[in-house]
Amino acid sequence: MSTKHLSPEALNEQRKKAVRLRLDGHTVAVASQRTGLSAPTVSAAWKAFREGGWAAVPVKPRGRTKGQGNTLGAAAQTVLWEALYGAPPQGMPGWSSAALADLVNGRLGLKLTQRAIEHWWETEGLQHDPWALNALAKKRTRAGRWFEKTVAPTFSLYSSAEQRWQGGVRRVAHVQRALYQVYLHGARGKLYMRCYERPPAAFDYQAVWASLPRPAAVVFHGALFSASQTLTEWLDRQTTLTVVAVPADIGLEHR
Repeated sequence: MSTKHLSPEALNEQRKKAVRLRLDGHTVAVASQRTGLSAPTVSAAWKAFREGGWAAVPVKPRGRTKGQGNTLGAAAQTVLWEALYGAPPQGMPGWSSAALADLVNGRLGLKLTQRAIEHWWETEGLQHDPWALNALAKKRTRAGRWFEKTVAPTFSLYSSAEQRWQGGVRRVAHVQRALYQVYLHGARGKLYMRCYERPPAAFDYQAVWASLPRPAAVVFHGALFSASQTLTEWLDRQTTLTVVAVPADIGLEHR
């Protein structure tokens, strides 16, 4: 099938889908059939993922895309990094693209858009896409069984989409700085983040989760909470917060 009719956004979604199919063990032919992409395109997306991770999978559009015309200069990037390594606005679990745009525009008198911030996130390796957790319910895999036995019963106690969160912690390979990131996705996949120069400590996780609107359930990837007695005891005292740790062998990938 020709992909010339696809927008860059639609093409990139199909490229990501093809990579997810390959990660699930499907062949190039199957991934091609299910996505409508040619076999060479599937192979190219898979090669890009293996060499550069999820950030390398999307094809880069030619020229400027909407919202990127106001390129971030050195002063704006300095403000952004200082903000991400600091505390977000009160009542927010992390920095959103809207909050960062407002901060930079207010300090420097610019007119940056949310998309400009999100594009900068992508270039710095900070962008993260939410997992399709509900899709795991249909899979007869270890991840599917984990979702059915652990996540689904928890989510049944939190009926509103605004009460259900997912996120995690990861080390971001960056050429200029030590960078650890805690990321959270709220309703409709909205991304929030905080950054650290060292692995987050127990009080860092407490600060993130304490700022969530309650009640809340969080599916969290990448941290072994049982290793911290302080964090375990704090979580046990929370009556309107449930944190579900993703087992290391489940294999939810960073996207």
